[in-house]
Amino acid sequence: MKKPTSSTLIWLRQQAPLKPEVGQACNGCGVCCAAEPCPVALVFLWQRRGSCRALLWDQASMSYRCGMLTQPAQYLRWLPLRWQALFARRVRRWIAAGAGCDSSAQAE
Repeated sequence: MKKPTSSTLIWLRQQAPLKPEVGQACNGCGVCCAAEPCPVALVFLWQRRGSCRALLWDQASMSYRCGMLTQPAQYLRWLPLRWQALFARRVRRWIAAGAGCDSSAQAE
């Protein structure tokens, strides 16, 4: 018997790049963050389901970016200005930014 699969409808900009294969470099497609919140969103935004509210469209690069990485104070108002760069470096490590696609979500 075939195992049932679940599907979730996510909305992304038409201009967004196509999702890379698992292991390939991240290209900012946004599929992973639109499909489910990452551990950073779980801990700091208390978001358990749905598209991450920190997922931002960057018009200049025509790709998605993590708002917790690019502008953490926008989401964490308690974060002192002097800690923003350190926090962003931590987020980069926690979400493995630049390490390659690790999302098994499939976009259709």
